[in-house]
Amino acid sequence: MTEGLLRVRQALHQIPELGFAEHKTQAFLLEFLAKLPQSHMSVTTWKPGIIVHLKGSAPQARVGWRTDMDGLPVREETGVPFASRHDGMMHACGHDVHMTIALGLTRYFAENQPVDDMVILFQPAEEGPGGALPMMASEAFEAVRPDMIFALHVQPELPVGEIGIRPGILFANTSELFIDLIGLGGHAAYPHRANDMVVAGAHFITAVQSIVARNVDPLDSAVVTIGRLEAGTKQNIIAERSRIEGTIRTLSAQTMGLVKGRIESLLEGTAKMFDCRYELDYGANYHQVYNEARLTEDFMSFVEQSGLATVNRVDAAMTGEDFGYFLRDIPGFLFWLGAESNYGLHHAKMLPGEGCIEVALRVLTRYFADRVYRRALDVVR
Repeated sequence: MTEGLLRVRQALHQIPELGFAEHKTQAFLLEFLAKLPQSHMSVTTWKPGIIVHLKGSAPQARVGWRTDMDGLPVREETGVPFASRHDGMMHACGHDVHMTIALGLTRYFAENQPVDDMVILFQPAEEGPGGALPMMASEAFEAVRPDMIFALHVQPELPVGEIGIRPGILFANTSELFIDLIGLGGHAAYPHRANDMVVAGAHFITAVQSIVARNVDPLDSAVVTIGRLEAGTKQNIIAERSRIEGTIRTLSAQTMGLVKGRIESLLEGTAKMFDCRYELDYGANYHQVYNEARLTEDFMSFVEQSGLATVNRVDAAMTGEDFGYFLRDIPGFLFWLGAESNYGLHHAKMLPGEGCIEVALRVLTRYFADRVYRRALDVVR
């Protein structure tokens, strides 16, 4: 089932590209797809993404599978012979594995016509600025819009052969956070003639720490992390600008709104206190990944009864995934695929165990070919 696919994965691993710039990746995928049987398959491009439509022999539903395509701005340190050839970029989140599995699924159902229609989506820009929403808004997607949709994500913390999943919320709502505080620079000897944005930024960052501790219900979950602060040019110059970058993660959309409201109030207070102004940008915002309960339970039962993998009923995670936008509008689920690595996601040494590709294809081809999902879909409808 994985014949030739490990070479495919290693080839993809060598050409990571950032969001909406996956042009070499798209060309590689199109070349692979062109070699498959074409009798019931059609291929459409959308930006650097691809939409594959596999016509069913007696379709009563349309099943969607989505994979992401982009890499990360990480300098690879794995030392493997198939390491990234693009300096400063790496498939540090496993999207090369995700695409390989999607190609394996496509090949199987191109060679073995499915009963129902299938749509395989190769979506760009998952890591940012977010490709799901614009892809969903495209005419190309609307022409083959599925009745249900599924996806996976490698999980280095789980062993190969294990699937991590739960009904309901699996991944958090997420938002980027970019703030510029702008004041008046000056000489360090004359602080009264300037508005120091190092001090303003430090006060704001300290105040932000109170949001989760004092504004979010203790039984709820939220994270506000400031990961970057940049200000000033020299030790004896008062900085006129400070740049603050971070991330917000919550397990409910309502709490995301609450946290953003508090950030804006604190910024207004900081601007008044330090006689400065601010610019605020929330960057990419991702909707929570919420697994439809009946479809998810049906899939879990299938995996457990088939013995094709082990099911781990995991807790919700504060990770983000723009696949959540698909699940907001279309029933389905995402699951963690055990990939057992010594290093976690986004790490320069992260290498998924390639055995996870065989596990995923064994489970998914059987699940879709046997039309097991149809029972749960009838309930959803």
